[in-house]
Amino acid sequence: MKPSHPICHPSSSSLVYLFSVVTFLITTASYGGNETDHLALLSFKSMITHDPYGALTSWNSSLHFCDWNGVLCEKNRVTRLRLYSQGLAGYLSPHVGNLSFLRYLVIFNNSFQGTIPPELGRLSRLSLLNLDSNKFEGVIPTNLSGCYNLDTLVVSANRLVGSIPKEIGFLSKLAFIVVHRNNLTGGIPSFWGNLTLIESLSASRNPLGGNIPHTLGNWKSLKELYLGVCNLNGIIPDSIYNLSVLTNLSLPDNQLTGSLPSTIGATLPQLVNLQLSNNKLTGHLPLSISNCSNLELIEMSENEFNGKLAVDFAKLRDLYQITLNGNLFGTGEADEMKFIDSLKNCSRLQILDLAYCNFKGVLPGSIGNLSDQLFYLSFRENRLYGNLPSSVGNLVGLTNLHLGGNQFTGKIPPTIGKLQNLGVVTMFKNQLVGLIPDALGNLSSLIKLALNSNGLEGRIPSSLGNCQKLSQLFLGDNKLSDTIPKELLQLSSLSFILNLSHNNLFGSLPTEVGDLKMLTYLDLSHNNLSGNIPDSLGSCTSLLFLSLKGNLFQGIIPQSLSSVRGVARLDLSYNNLSGQIPRFLERFTLDYLDLSFNDFEGEVPVSGVFANANAFSILGNDRLCGGLVELGLPKCKEMKKRKKTFPLLIVLVVLIGFTLFIVLWFVYAWSKKKPNGQQSQSSTNEPFSNVSYSQLLEATNGFSEANLIGRGGFSSVYKGILDNYGGLVAIKVVHLQIRGADRSFAAECEIWRSIRHRNLLKIITSCSSVDFQGHDFKALVYEFMPNGSLHDWLHSSARKSELDILSRMHILIDVACALDYLHNHCLTTIVHGDLKPSNILLDDDMVAHVGDFGLARFLGTDSNKNNSLAIKGTVGYAAPEYGLGSEMTSSGDVYSFGILLLEVMTGKRPTDDIFNDSLNLHNFAYMALQDDHVTDVIDADLLNYHQDAEIDCDLNYHQDDEIPMKSKTPNSKTIEECMSSIMKIGVLCSLDSPPQRMNIKNVVHELQRTMDTLQSV
Repeated sequence: MKPSHPICHPSSSSLVYLFSVVTFLITTASYGGNETDHLALLSFKSMITHDPYGALTSWNSSLHFCDWNGVLCEKNRVTRLRLYSQGLAGYLSPHVGNLSFLRYLVIFNNSFQGTIPPELGRLSRLSLLNLDSNKFEGVIPTNLSGCYNLDTLVVSANRLVGSIPKEIGFLSKLAFIVVHRNNLTGGIPSFWGNLTLIESLSASRNPLGGNIPHTLGNWKSLKELYLGVCNLNGIIPDSIYNLSVLTNLSLPDNQLTGSLPSTIGATLPQLVNLQLSNNKLTGHLPLSISNCSNLELIEMSENEFNGKLAVDFAKLRDLYQITLNGNLFGTGEADEMKFIDSLKNCSRLQILDLAYCNFKGVLPGSIGNLSDQLFYLSFRENRLYGNLPSSVGNLVGLTNLHLGGNQFTGKIPPTIGKLQNLGVVTMFKNQLVGLIPDALGNLSSLIKLALNSNGLEGRIPSSLGNCQKLSQLFLGDNKLSDTIPKELLQLSSLSFILNLSHNNLFGSLPTEVGDLKMLTYLDLSHNNLSGNIPDSLGSCTSLLFLSLKGNLFQGIIPQSLSSVRGVARLDLSYNNLSGQIPRFLERFTLDYLDLSFNDFEGEVPVSGVFANANAFSILGNDRLCGGLVELGLPKCKEMKKRKKTFPLLIVLVVLIGFTLFIVLWFVYAWSKKKPNGQQSQSSTNEPFSNVSYSQLLEATNGFSEANLIGRGGFSSVYKGILDNYGGLVAIKVVHLQIRGADRSFAAECEIWRSIRHRNLLKIITSCSSVDFQGHDFKALVYEFMPNGSLHDWLHSSARKSELDILSRMHILIDVACALDYLHNHCLTTIVHGDLKPSNILLDDDMVAHVGDFGLARFLGTDSNKNNSLAIKGTVGYAAPEYGLGSEMTSSGDVYSFGILLLEVMTGKRPTDDIFNDSLNLHNFAYMALQDDHVTDVIDADLLNYHQDAEIDCDLNYHQDDEIPMKSKTPNSKTIEECMSSIMKIGVLCSLDSPPQRMNIKNVVHELQRTMDTLQSV
């Protein structure tokens, strides 16, 4: 046989080469001859490190690149690339500069980092470049000047530095420049005046420095100029006031000087927003402003404007905000406040702030004619006098009314009681007289009431007890008399300040003061209160400031005050208190203690606050002795009576000890004689009441790092072995040196006494003792949870792959049942306040137990009332209304549960780097539900687990030729539907609006229904 011809049988290397050539030709033909665009897009994708929404999923060989998501083409050339708000992270490929037909590049609101590629300068057809809200750093490339068709440049909200390139001035078609919120320096280039088509410049919040170039007056098409917080100085150039189409002039928070031209209203007739606050502007406010009939916002606070405020606001019907506070308008003329009359036509007015303006005169009754949309009204710190007009009661939209620091006389008009939306009322430092109107008790939304430093008299109205949201009450420095009403002290919402000082209040301090458990500041000084300090005051464990100075209190300092461990300033001076100085005061972390001018006797302590002579005062107590040398007190003498009774004490101690020994011996002997089948009453499974510091020290091997299993804000948790309990326990040691830790411990103890549920962590005992150095020691002992926390399982690569959908559902139902118990089945409703995966612990059977009640609160019989307005919980899990000062409610727990549920299902923490101001875990899940892409956001380990199960099922089916058992492989479609249902519950629980969130009872029902569906598949 003849050998084969080489042409008929080519070598393998020749085949590979031939195949690659053919592939290239076919690909090039299929892409219309534009492989360059295709490769540029592939390079773009290759530099994306994170794509949470699958925005680039369609970028594969099964589709022509012109059909890829975010890509628009004309004649097979890429002209637009739009991938905004997709959560993309990575770097912007320089090969984008090869998309030579590109006109729009829009990738705002992502997480691109690194520098802006200078290769973008090759995009000569580019008209829109939007890189807003990313993480770009470095400088703005100078060769962007090559994009000579560019009309919109947006690089705001990044981390750019350096000066604005001069070369930008060559982009003659540029109309919009947006560079705000960067770190740009070097001033505003004066040659930008050549860009005659500019319509908008936004460069706020850059440390630019320098002045505003007069050449910007060449921008005859300019409508918006935003240069706030730019460290600018000098005057505003006259040329700016000639830009007749200007609608927004915003230059706040600079060091601009000079005055406004009197003709501003004629030369800038189109103004809508005028913002010049926090500068150094002087002169009169021009009357011609009244010609700017489109004005909606006048914001010129904190300047030095002076003279009479004579602007006629009647023509400015669209005004919704006027803030002129911090100027020098007052002239003392008789008609100084006449401008108020002209505001009645401003039917959209919402904010009127004229505080610190030096106005002098009478507040006219026409104030009641202002817009019913007005919610903020302030005349604070002026020189207004006369009676408060009763017409103020017509302003039904008011939430904030500030009239403090004036010279108002007469009575508080009862009509204020009609303003149901009022949250803050301040009328301090006036000359108001008469009674506090009972009608103030109608203000159900009231949070703060400040009537201090007036001449008010009579009783404190008990109707204030109806203000169930009141957290700050200032009634000090008046002439109030009578007793303190119990209804006031029963306001659990009083969590910040109660100041009744410098009045004529008398009688005893009601025991109901103990209901103010969350109060931080209590001042009852300089009254005529008498009797003993009530023991119930010790229940106010959140106090940081307590003053009973200048009253008629007598008796001893009650031992119950030892619970008020967080107090920083304690003043009991100028009373008739007696007895010895309590030793527990040595353990307080006080900044200052005043016990002066009482009748204390005995030895002065020398540790704690008593170790610093400048930190306490004991003047005027003539029977004290000892203490620091610098106090100059006599030494304490040993009492003779004590010497005589000492032998008798010894005899008593011996007799008592012998008696106890006999009793214990008989008990021991009796227990030995019991039948074998009868167990001792002190079974190790029952709680024991006494555990010492030394026992816990031994149990944890000296609180060693090897035994440490967790740390929190106020504590560390160790595992240990207690013989009395018969096994492992978890020991939570409280860090008492951290302010608030003691209160957290007290709160947790109080909660644990009231609750018991299978899905709550079981507490065994507590320890309140001292360590071997004499320092206070507090700890809680819990049942040990061998499977750690839910956080460990969700965010440990070794563990979370073991959590299938049923396991996660069981955990979520357990937690929901625990919340349902706390909210709806306890005698007093309890809010947990800090629900998060690290506080969900798992036992041997993976049953979930909710723990850590350090921030928990009792709500009483109405779960919509609370005793704290402070921000509670952990960032990411705490309800958003807490950040606005709202009260803690059970719906806040529901929000935390919703976030926890979404974290369980997505595997993402609410504080993950992908989340920013515009994207959070709630929105992340919500958008996936809206787009029917839930599986795109579900935890990959959870999806992989069930995909593997499907594969195993298919293999079993083909090998055994039988239908596998249902329990082996749930139907994938049903699982996806169930996942969507679960995610929907999380989204509905984590809505911003508390009333719209699901009820926890319904949550339990829906989760159980979904679980039943999963188990029936």
